[in-house]
Amino acid sequence: MNEQIWWYTARASGIVALAILTASIVWGLLYSNRILNGRPTAKWLLDLHRFLGGLAVTFTAVHLAGLVADSYVEFGWSELFIPMASAWKPGPVAWGVVGLYLLASVELTSLLMKHLPRKLWRTVHFGSYALFWMAIVHGAASGTDAHNPAYLAATATSVLLVVFLTGYRVLTSRRVRRASASAPGAAVVQIRSAAA
Repeated sequence: MNEQIWWYTARASGIVALAILTASIVWGLLYSNRILNGRPTAKWLLDLHRFLGGLAVTFTAVHLAGLVADSYVEFGWSELFIPMASAWKPGPVAWGVVGLYLLASVELTSLLMKHLPRKLWRTVHFGSYALFWMAIVHGAASGTDAHNPAYLAATATSVLLVVFLTGYRVLTSRRVRRASASAPGAAVVQIRSAAA
């Protein structure tokens, strides 16, 4: 077996975890924006969003296991779970460590959503945006493939897509709030018709 298999595993699973995390955020934004006008169904979008979130956790675990198993850079438990403990690129690795905790928080609260106050769940879930940026910085600053043209193109596309969908969400939610504030009776009628 190739002695660098674990290094390749760590690199590939980190890139795949970032891609899946991006897809999860994109599907979550498409679900919350209702930009696709019900095609596919909202339930399908939500199920895919949840599945991708779990898959991102799985590939992150593979990424960590690959780092521990590899001998190219010595990673032990402290380097994986304590920010700034790594001798190899401590700052960029710390972004990944903090992102790991944020990923675990978002996924755990999503699994427990029905048992948590809605406001708490929502606050933690908004951490997905910070998690995305942490993962981007971690990959760009510590990833050995960060200068690969394909990686750069994929990362730029991911960033543009997330920024566009986030901007769309912010603008449309402001428009809805302004419309509700200017016509409270109309908002009540809309809520009643949506509940029917």
